[in-house]
Amino acid sequence: MRKTKAMKSISLMYDGMHFDEEQVFHKSKLLLEIYRDVVWKTIQEVDLVREVCESYYSQDLNVALTYLNDFAPTEQKEDFKNRVSYIFETSWIIELIDTAMLKIFEYHTNGKLYHEILSKCYVNAISMNEQEILECLSLERTSYYMRKKEAIKLFGIALWGYALPKYKAIFIESGENVFDNTFCEANPV
Repeated sequence: MRKTKAMKSISLMYDGMHFDEEQVFHKSKLLLEIYRDVVWKTIQEVDLVREVCESYYSQDLNVALTYLNDFAPTEQKEDFKNRVSYIFETSWIIELIDTAMLKIFEYHTNGKLYHEILSKCYVNAISMNEQEILECLSLERTSYYMRKKEAIKLFGIALWGYALPKYKAIFIESGENVFDNTFCEANPV
């Protein structure tokens, strides 16, 4: 299979960052494939927490949160704390992926096309099948698959080379150590 000029450029970025291109590609593709489910689950969890607060404690969410913090039994507090922590951890991951997607959009060569491909394949709430994507983007099937692979590889660079280091620096500056080094290592292999 011949390498396009864009793929050669992306491969050079991998080399410059000392990333294993194939491993990052597979990790990136996996993250993108589960993105819709993670977002859906997060929305369901947020709705559940809000409903529990409103129905058991108060229609005013602030009053309910204050009650849980100050007066709720330990078991209720722990369960609620775990649910809220899960929501924030998940939303943090969603924000990382969104940041990487924005970086792709801004990429000088085919950035908007790559963003569209990834959005339609993995990110948008409504999934599109291959034929719908081909028609929408006016691409031939071969070109589509080449561009999709380039987009996923560029997503890996945007996530592990830009978004994660950016957020890691923010948390280090604020004194919080929320990063698990196994997830956010400089070389994602």
